[in-house]
Formats: sequence, C-alpha cells, structure tokens
Amino acid sequence: MSTNLAIDDSLLDEALKLSGLQTKKETVDLALKEFVHKRKQQEIIGLFGKMDPDPGYNYKEGRTR
Repeated sequence: MSTNLAIDDSLLDEALKLSGLQTKKETVDLALKEFVHKRKQQEIIGLFGKMDPDPGYNYKEGRTR
C-alpha cells in the first residue's frame, strides 16, 4: 500500500541513524511495529490485578528438566 505522508525530516533522519536500517521505509515500518507492540504491552499491564487467578492452575506442571 502506497501512502504519502509529511514526516519530520530531522526526526526521520535521527530514527534512521539510531536504527541502523538502510531505508526510510524500513525505519517507519520498525517504528510502527514498536509503537503497536508497546501499546499492546500497556494494555496487558492494565489488566494486572483485574482478573482472579485460577486456583487449579499448577505452574510446575509445565516445567521440564
């Protein structure tokens, strides 16, 4: 999908340098992925303390040596 965007050039250049990626497209894609990932993490963190634990869950059952 092709999209034209007005992006701050200095911000994009800094992101390009920090990422070490080759193209602006790769840099924007990575930035969007990181943004989505962070928002999903915040959503999950917001659930802590809101759900009752399962009393029948045995965490040791899934462990193997």
